[in-house]
Order: sequence, then structure tokens, then C-alpha cells
Amino acid sequence: MSSFDRINNTYFNYINGEWIASESNKTEASTNPAKMDEVVGYFQKSTQGDLNKAVSSAKQAQQQWKKLTGNVRGDFLLKTASILESRVDEVAETMTKEMGKTFPEAKGETLRGVAILRYYAGEGLRSVGDVIPSTDSEALMFTTRAPLGVVGVITPWNFPVAIPIWKMAPALIYGNTVVIKPASETAVTCAKIIDCFASAGMPAGTVNMVTGSGSVIGQGLAEHPDVNGITFTGSNTVGKKIGQAALARGAKYQLEMGGKNPVIVAEDADLDLAVEATISGGLRSTGQKCTATSRVIIQSKVYEVFKEKLLAKVKEITVGDGMQEGIWMGPCANKNQLDTVLSYIEKGKLEGAALLYGGNRLQDGNTGSGYFAEPTVFENVNTNMVIAQEEIFGPVLVLMKVESIEEALSLANDVEYGLSASIFTTNISNMLSFINEMDAGLVRINAESAGVELQAPFGGMKQSSSHSREQGRAAIEFYTSIKTVFVK
Repeated sequence: MSSFDRINNTYFNYINGEWIASESNKTEASTNPAKMDEVVGYFQKSTQGDLNKAVSSAKQAQQQWKKLTGNVRGDFLLKTASILESRVDEVAETMTKEMGKTFPEAKGETLRGVAILRYYAGEGLRSVGDVIPSTDSEALMFTTRAPLGVVGVITPWNFPVAIPIWKMAPALIYGNTVVIKPASETAVTCAKIIDCFASAGMPAGTVNMVTGSGSVIGQGLAEHPDVNGITFTGSNTVGKKIGQAALARGAKYQLEMGGKNPVIVAEDADLDLAVEATISGGLRSTGQKCTATSRVIIQSKVYEVFKEKLLAKVKEITVGDGMQEGIWMGPCANKNQLDTVLSYIEKGKLEGAALLYGGNRLQDGNTGSGYFAEPTVFENVNTNMVIAQEEIFGPVLVLMKVESIEEALSLANDVEYGLSASIFTTNISNMLSFINEMDAGLVRINAESAGVELQAPFGGMKQSSSHSREQGRAAIEFYTSIKTVFVK
């Protein structure tokens, strides 16, 4: 069976090297947020029984997969990368139609997935341990690393190619097998990614995909006795449930969650650069990034000039179907997300923030049949307001005026999150203060808050993370355990 039933526009689960329907014989529709009446495809509404089959196949396959050399495992990732690269337009178009980001953004993300696969393919030939001097002169002591076993992967809809791949690729190269539960909004995109692994000839059971509800499949992965590790990206509320379930049975877990990311604009900043980066970091992908700029903290001497430059650029943003030429910002990914964004805008108004631009649902012309929100800018926002504290996950920027860099840093840290942050300044003292005092896992100087490079560790502080790190060489810390060897 192929991944797709063309007659019924239906995609299947992938278990033990086969595309199969759920035990439930039920499917759900994935729809286009830019055109609510367009069905992108149907995916399986899976059961605990489906999940049990996937975990069982992964557990059995892992015994042989871990015995392969790292370079052999890497060859499978290289083949997958080449196949994904050959299908980049198809996968990107599916992504745009499922979750709304513009086609150029979707294509860029897909190519990033290709690069991640190639990066981790190289990990198969890198060092996995150290020789350590022993107190016994006749002994050899060294460390190596052992895979966890079966890794459960739970991914969100906002980066439906990059995040699954940056979790699966390191899991696989280090000798684990995988069961992935993608977000329902982007289940079709995930099926197309998994089909690249299947087409690369991955051994049966090494990669498995089960679609369905988070309460059944996501929580089921966290609670399953044969799942040795859980890696999750999503909301704080769900992440904490996943972590608690894993902790209760002694499984390893990794959580990447929310952000309320600031950009500080110092009085000596290049304001044009700061404006471009604030708009890109805050409003691209409709603000639906955990690293998106949300709070813009500006020194008073340049506040008015920065504000006018920002508003001029925001007013130029074109909103519409991400598959159309000339569109800069697409829709919110689903109705719930649109309703959430609009509710936060209303809270901002009620709290006394001044709405400078936007704030409405767009329902004219090309936006009439989708979940479109205007790019929105508030000012006169204080740190106690809901819109200054809670993650909105939409195209909303709040402007906050400060007198000094010290005040800016205090304000920037005055939230429960600590994922990413950026500052625009030409002053070395400001830069060093920001690096040393900002409570965030990713700090960027004269660059947008949303930039993440695949070869560098990524993760947050405070409530943004379980304090582990993804991507780069840091991934080995989660996906393996250190084993110390003593030879007499």
C-alpha cells in the first residue's frame, strides 16, 4: 500500500514499514486555513491499538538498528535528504496549504530539513566518547554512548518539516528508533516526510508515524512503558502533562515550549535594521513561532522615530493565501489560533493599551474565506498587562518605552519565559550587558530573535524548556546515555 489513497484523498499511518489504515476505520480532514472549504487530505484517527503496534515494531527494530555502524545509519539519512530535496516543491506546497505560511517560507523550511538530515548523517562518524586516565596502571577506561531505545516524537504544526526532522534525525543516527505523532493540522505534510524515509529504504520499524488526537496518541506515547524517551515541542500546558507522565515512569523527556521574546532597541541602534528585523522576527509565519518577537522595548530617545518607521513598514505587508505571488503573510493556522489572537487583541484594548494599527480579522477579497488576522501593533503597554506577559502566537507586536538599557533588560526578563531575545546596538558595553544578564537560551545581537541555526544548540530557560538542548552536537545529550567502560 502507498502512503496515499488518491481516490479518497486519504493518508495512512506508517507502521513497521507499511502504510496501513487505523483500527478505528475513521479519518479526519486537514483543511486549508486560507480557504476553509478546501480539504488538503484525510488522515487516520488512530487508537491506542495502532500506537501499540507502532511502539512494538520500533522496539523490535531497534535491536538491529543500533548494531549498524554510524556511517551506515548516516547513509540512510543522506538518501532521505536527497529524496526530500527532489520533492521540495511538493512538500512545501502541502505545508502552505495545511498551515498557511507562504510558499517561499515553506520551501526554505523544507530545504532546511534537507540540510539537517545531511548534518546528522555526518554525526555517524564523529566521536562519541573520551579516554579517561585510570588510577589502575594496568587498566583502560573510556566512555561511549548507548541509545535510549524507542523515542516518541510529538511535534507542532508551525514548523511541520524542520521540527520533526531535527528530532528524528539525531534520534536515528544515535541508534534509536522513532514513533512520531505529528500535529493533526499538518498530518499530511508529515506523511510526505515519512514517505521520504520509506523511499530511502529505512529498515522496517525504525521510523513509524501514527496520527490522531493528542489525548490518545500523544499522551499514549508519554505513558507507554516501551517508549524510552519523549521529545516534545508545543504549548506549556501540554508539555507539562507530557513531562509528568514520562517522569512518573522514569522515561527521559525533552520539552521545548513557549516564548515571550523581546527585542531591545538601544538609542544608538541602526533603526532601519532594527525595524526590518522586528517585523521579520515578529510577523513572518504570522507570528506563529516560539522564537517570534513579541515585545519591542525601545529607548525613549529613538522611540518616536522607530515607531513611525515600524508602522510605515507594517502597513506595506500584504496578507493573503500563501500560494499567491506577492503575499508576505498568510493566515493563522486554524480557527482556534485566530480566535486566540483576536481575544488577546481585545484584552489589550480593555487593559488600556493603545492600538496603533490592525487588530481586526480580515474578510475582504482574497482573505474572505480564511483565518486571516491583520498585523497588529500596540503601544502604551506596561509589563503587568496580559499582552505583555502571555504568549499570543500571532501577528501582534507590543511597544514598550524605557529610559535606559538597565531598565530594558529588567523589563525583558520580567516574564516567565526565556527562549530567545535580541538587541540592536552598536555599543559594546550594551552588548556585553545583554549577553550576561538576559535570561534566555538564545541571545542575538543586531539580528532578529527568530533566527535558529541547525548546527547550534537550541533551547530555553525558565518556563520555555525542560532545560535540555536540541540541534547541533548538543542533541547527543538527550538521545543517548553515557556508558563508562573499565577494561582490566
